[in-house]
Amino acid sequence: PYYVDLNQNLFLQASLHSSDPNLVVFVDTCVASPDPSNFRTLTYELIRSGCVKDPTYSSYYSPYSDVARFSFNSFSFINRYPSVYLQCELVVCRYNDYSSRCYQGCVSRFKRNAGS
Repeated sequence: PYYVDLNQNLFLQASLHSSDPNLVVFVDTCVASPDPSNFRTLTYELIRSGCVKDPTYSSYYSPYSDVARFSFNSFSFINRYPSVYLQCELVVCRYNDYSSRCYQGCVSRFKRNAGS
């Protein structure tokens, strides 16, 4: 565990370890939960499909394409939950493949109209 005070800036970094130098990593989704085995019932979204959901979430420049850096302010789930667990989904793409998910940024999905 990593112990922090509430509202403290947390800086995270995800690194891809591969012998292929032509890969890039992208933070697609990060969800927090008070239960490490359940990320569906009580959750809080920091970023979803590349779209920032938490106002304290920030992504940072990295000089390395295989490293993603981001931060957010620490928080808690009401007083009865002592811990917060984070689950992130990252996408790995080919460097300079601008049609790949890594280069699309925020992707909001719209439902189609099922009317006449």
